Amino acid sequence: MKKILIISLITLISTTCFCQTFNKQRLDSLFQVLEKKDKFMGSIAISKNGELLYSNTIGYCNIETSKKANYKTKYRIGSISKMFTASLILKAIEENKLSLNQTLDKYFPQIENSKKITIENLLNHRSGINNFTNDPIYLTYNTEFKSQKEMIEIITKGKSDFEPNSKAEYSNSNYVLLSYILEKIYKKDYNSILIKKIIKPIGLKNTNFGDKTNLLNDESYSYNFEKKWIKETETDMSIPMGAGAIVSNPTDLTIFIEQLFAGKIISEKSLTLMRTMNEKFGLGVFEFTYLDKKGYGHTGGIDGFQSVVNYFPEEKLAIAIVSNGTIYPNRSILLCAESSYFNKQFEMPTFENVEINSEILNSYVGQYASQQIPLKIVITKKENKLFAQATGQSAFPLEASNSNSFKFEQAGIVLEFNSLKNEMILKQGGKEFIFTKE
Repeated sequence: MKKILIISLITLISTTCFCQTFNKQRLDSLFQVLEKKDKFMGSIAISKNGELLYSNTIGYCNIETSKKANYKTKYRIGSISKMFTASLILKAIEENKLSLNQTLDKYFPQIENSKKITIENLLNHRSGINNFTNDPIYLTYNTEFKSQKEMIEIITKGKSDFEPNSKAEYSNSNYVLLSYILEKIYKKDYNSILIKKIIKPIGLKNTNFGDKTNLLNDESYSYNFEKKWIKETETDMSIPMGAGAIVSNPTDLTIFIEQLFAGKIISEKSLTLMRTMNEKFGLGVFEFTYLDKKGYGHTGGIDGFQSVVNYFPEEKLAIAIVSNGTIYPNRSILLCAESSYFNKQFEMPTFENVEINSEILNSYVGQYASQQIPLKIVITKKENKLFAQATGQSAFPLEASNSNSFKFEQAGIVLEFNSLKNEMILKQGGKEFIFTKE
């Protein structure tokens, strides 16, 4: 839920005949490197046809007491919670308690444009309602309990950023409101609805609505790296609600998404609606691609936690990753998992810094454009280090792998330069884009 800069030019996902191609040893090697170099703390699970094929957990759930995480450890999953909330909303529609066309004014008339904003607009981020977590003051109160009344006042005060259904823009406010709507129509708290409609029916053993972290309940603290791992403050779960307050682990997340796509939570009709994209947003899901493979899932981030879950319907393959502290991004681990599954090439990280001659770096400085994607990237140099800035993004540092190859681990980006051709190749998510120096 905290605003975390992640540059997502390409997203990913994968699958085919597992037993013939899956390179388990490659994943084991990756996690060994990550643990040795202290670059990641968290867990992964991969399943196919409902069978767990791979799992691994490294790092600590409590660094202060040296308590190691294990396969039962639960993490805050952040915005993956939205998939649960969207499923509950679609279930309520199946039960004739709600409709996609119902407008928000029935429940919260005080919100700007409430007579125009539909339930569907909230689900696919086309409401126009301002995202309250983008407000700088959010981090001044996020650790404090907030009542429904207080949260509605915060969301109402934020007003609208655009006319409903005119475009799409991600907003946590939408899913907080959907949480409250569920509570109103079922006359129960969100947690009780979650347990009754999803957790118990599909047998999730390590999933619950979050509260203050309880280590005795196999829950984990989260950390950010500042020369060493620093324990993160905890968002009070009364604030994110169904937008980001669920606690789970990768094994449970693979079960959830498998059961969702198997029609065990919502109907096939509802599932079709959920996975229909409108300006890159479905109803509580994103579309992910790996090479020519298409999948569906969601990412998440709250405090120091990051998460991703993906499912490939054709292959019935599920991959879930949750971290409570990472320098090496979850999406890069996802790419390695996918590459290992399909037996595709993947550059194993070494985390070794390479010093490059200043004159060579100077030859890479400039603005680059591509005919493949509508994006320009400006390369600058400061203190013998390259920085890249993509259109509409903040500048980010590049680490040298060799004299012409540089990477930004946080987003899984690799830039390869050819100064003779005045070209730069951007690699991300198993895809390549050629940029020419202007």
